Amino acid sequence: MTPDVRDEIRRPAAGPVQGPADGGISRTAIGEGEWDRALRLIHEADEVALACHISPDGDALGSMLAAAKALTAMGKRVVASFGDRRFVVPRLLRFLPALDLLTVPSAFPTEPDLMITFDASTLERLGVLAATAGKAREVIVVDHHASNQGFGTVSLIDPGVAATAVLAEELIRRLGQPLDRDMATLLYVGLSTDTGQFRHSSTTPAAHQMAARLVAAGLRTDEIARELWDRSPFAYLKVLAAALERVVLEDGLVWTYISHADRAAYGLPYDEIEGVIDVIRRTDEADVAVVLKQDDDGAWQVSARSKGGADVGAISTALGGGGHCYAAGFTSHDSVEETMARFKEML
Repeated sequence: MTPDVRDEIRRPAAGPVQGPADGGISRTAIGEGEWDRALRLIHEADEVALACHISPDGDALGSMLAAAKALTAMGKRVVASFGDRRFVVPRLLRFLPALDLLTVPSAFPTEPDLMITFDASTLERLGVLAATAGKAREVIVVDHHASNQGFGTVSLIDPGVAATAVLAEELIRRLGQPLDRDMATLLYVGLSTDTGQFRHSSTTPAAHQMAARLVAAGLRTDEIARELWDRSPFAYLKVLAAALERVVLEDGLVWTYISHADRAAYGLPYDEIEGVIDVIRRTDEADVAVVLKQDDDGAWQVSARSKGGADVGAISTALGGGGHCYAAGFTSHDSVEETMARFKEML
């Protein structure tokens, strides 16, 4: 991007953009009353506990860490974590800035005065931190999943935005904190991953406008893209080959599975197989794609994608998970055959 274009989309240099009460324009459908209450709680708090959903993706982790940096800049004590029993940042996201702000779940406050959750559609998606959310005095829920019924005391929920990162940026804006390069990088990762590299139907003009604001902060889109989509260990190719060897196409549905044994044979960690669904979903003859991935505890983590003919979000929610119409998932403790039978029955 040339400097003159960058200057055109950069925020005014006079100071950070404030909320609508100061002349700004709200970029979400969330009512001003909810925003006002969230801002008041944050300003009054000395410590803020942040959590995102288990097995965090780019939107969950990026949104939470961007908010953590903003709150730290405000002088708040910040604790940020996610509730996996095996607390490990996914390999794809280990290039993110601000990972030093993370803490293990065991060090998370048990009864925080203020807790903010990011990209978690249900309490269960918080894993071992779900009990903490139940004991917190106030819980601000920041999310864009249509299946979220609002389990907190303040709901910053808007299914109409492309990613939770959109709401995190709006929160940071309303808190009066300017975006630095690290915060922009974190938010860009959230936005670009949840829009499928700006290919999904959720990629609105507003999503591109937000991307332009973030790029203007000086981030390197080429470096981010390389880390997220253009690299993988050789073992991934071997496991992908196994998944493709057993792939099934039936009645507009294409599906396969990856067992723990498949990964163990090549020493491939669970978090390396997230991208398999993006290979499977390309099948022309199928509207719906499903990949079952067995985690280290033996459970099947099911990823589902739709091209529009079926609402996989509704199906996944009915099966104990959640997500969106076109992208969703759930956990199953049944066999592959039983899990797929349940899914196909609802399709």
